[in-house]
Amino acid sequence: MIKKALEVALNDQINAEFHSAYLYLSMSSYYNSIGLAGFANWMRIQYQEELAHATRFFDYVNERGGRVRLSPIKEVMVEFSGPVNVFEETLAHEQLVTSLINKLMDISIQESDHATKSFLQWFIDEQVEEEANVEQILNNLKLIKGEGQGLLMMDREMKTRVFVDPFAAIKP
Repeated sequence: MIKKALEVALNDQINAEFHSAYLYLSMSSYYNSIGLAGFANWMRIQYQEELAHATRFFDYVNERGGRVRLSPIKEVMVEFSGPVNVFEETLAHEQLVTSLINKLMDISIQESDHATKSFLQWFIDEQVEEEANVEQILNNLKLIKGEGQGLLMMDREMKTRVFVDPFAAIKP
């Protein structure tokens, strides 16, 4: 049985993951609206990944005998000042998510919940990768000033990203 403090914190994380999904779907819509289908695709894949993360947290709470309590998702940004701004916001958001996951780990350590520590390790490692990927894209966008042929080349590259369920191997 999961301890109450962790159940509450994990429920907050489920909401945060759904918020992330909603944010990335909003960013995908923005990119579609300015004719960058590849960037829209990249954000759509981010949306799918965040849904998978939310579902994995959801399943974990249930597996541990806790109760998932879904709450409203706060409003997300819908307007951006350009492709660079979207990835600046994305990096800031991923850094926030990293801090949330770290806080969950702190609670699991405080509660001596080794199962949750083990569960969270995947997400900690994932956040290192997420931040590095987003930072690389942001740096590339800044190099080309978010415009011109470089932007179109990046857009083509972003179109090739496909969703791979990160938890396919561990699902029953």
